[in-house]
Parts: sequence; C-alpha cells; structure tokens
Amino acid sequence: MAANVGSVDRVLRLIVGAALIVAPLLNIFGLGASTVAAYVLMALGGILVLTAVFGTCLLYSVMGISTKS
Repeated sequence: MAANVGSVDRVLRLIVGAALIVAPLLNIFGLGASTVAAYVLMALGGILVLTAVFGTCLLYSVMGISTKS
C-alpha cells in the first residue's frame, strides 16, 4: 500500500493518538468507571498512532484521499 498521509497529518495523528491513549490512563475525562469507553479511546488512539508511524491510512485508500504532496 502506498503512503497517503502527509507530514502535517502524521504529526496531528501522532499527537491526538497519544492523547487518546494516555487520557484514560490518567483519568482525564473522568472515565475511570467506564472501562469500555477507556478501551475504545485507547484503541482509536493506537490506530491513529499506527497510521502516523506507517504513513498509510486504509480509509484514505478506500475513499481515494491523499494528504501527501
């Protein structure tokens, strides 16, 4: 699969993904009682971090979008 995520998009995905992983661990959103919500946020964060690291987004490929110049 060809890279389709640009550098600005990658940085934003990395920052937001890391925040979504760390926030439930630190109980920032008050999600300590809801473990399901915490796991969902951490999974979404992991997906964002992985797409930032590899530079490829499956949804972008399906929709024909590319932010890479």
